[in-house]
Amino acid sequence: MPIASKTQVLLEKTGELAKFTGQLFSMGKQNRYETKEFLAQCYSIGYLSMGLVGLTGFIMGLVLAMQLQPPLARYGVASELPGMVAIAIVREIGPVLTALVFAGKIGSSIGAELGSMKVTEQIDAMDVSGTNPYKFLVATRVIAATLMLPVLTLISDAICLTGAFIGINATAVISPQLYFSKVFENLSFHDVIPAILKTFLFGFCVSMIGCYKGFSSEKGTRGVGESANSAVVASSVIIFVIDLIVVQVTTIFHLN
Repeated sequence: MPIASKTQVLLEKTGELAKFTGQLFSMGKQNRYETKEFLAQCYSIGYLSMGLVGLTGFIMGLVLAMQLQPPLARYGVASELPGMVAIAIVREIGPVLTALVFAGKIGSSIGAELGSMKVTEQIDAMDVSGTNPYKFLVATRVIAATLMLPVLTLISDAICLTGAFIGINATAVISPQLYFSKVFENLSFHDVIPAILKTFLFGFCVSMIGCYKGFSSEKGTRGVGESANSAVVASSVIIFVIDLIVVQVTTIFHLN
């Protein structure tokens, strides 16, 4: 496919996604909300993802500390390892890694689930029966994901820091009191607040892309698989784009 045609398709898909996203904000004008479904999605998206997020964070913290300790010790600054690990985890590794795991698990799940409902005409049946499929299926998942990802990120940060503590103690000895005092000495609100705020954007974009891919799924099982796969790919790319923008904006405000 020529580059011009690819660009046109990309712009068309972007416009469709923007239009699809715009419907979410019109939901605020309606009096009835799907509270039960929203709570069910919070449980499914948030609670059931804690195990995977925690395991990934623990391993990453462990590996990060074990990899950084030898070069820092070589230059005689091993005492700065807790602070460096804390800044790296809280600013970037925790939010981005959790968002990528979230995109792989939740983004693909939403895309596949709604795609299956689309190709089996369950969404059309809901519309015919008087139930707003967008409000019931999309709004609940997007809001739940937007609220749950920051919580998962905080949990991942805590577990990741614990893994880093164990990694440091694999080759050295440092008390928990000294380790966490150095961690909090090197962290400030300028590190924590932007990192948490961008996870709201991550959660919103991952869930919205998953829902859009599911609703626009083509007929057949192949279409469902493509929806799930493209949801993960698009979500992963947008996570890095948002992270880049937030880092630039945060740097500008921090310098001013």
